[in-house]
Amino acid sequence: MATVHQLISTDKAPAALGPYSQAVVANGFIFCSGSVGINPTTGAVADGVKNQTLQVFANLRAILTAANSSFSKVVKTTVFLKDMNDFAVVNEIYQEQMGGALPARACIEAARLPKDVLVEMECIATV
Repeated sequence: MATVHQLISTDKAPAALGPYSQAVVANGFIFCSGSVGINPTTGAVADGVKNQTLQVFANLRAILTAANSSFSKVVKTTVFLKDMNDFAVVNEIYQEQMGGALPARACIEAARLPKDVLVEMECIATV
């Protein structure tokens, strides 16, 4: 069976940093690429893990909205942290921003993330 893919792009989130899409819709799911704390208007990376995490959620919200989805439809997330000592701060913001949704999740400490950010997150949601 052939799969029809729809590429998702919005100027309300930073453009992809390489040869990939912000997200792809296929078979009723949206697969969001990893998002970092870059402000889409200024191109600047937010200061500190709290502000970067808030910007990550703003960016993913914009991408999900562009695909007619939302955090309430997220079924899986992967969070990448530069330092696992930031887990508590990121987890608190995650809980607030997800609005009660409890998708499956993995959280991984990564040696280095794009643009030397402190946090990156990807997600899969239904549309």
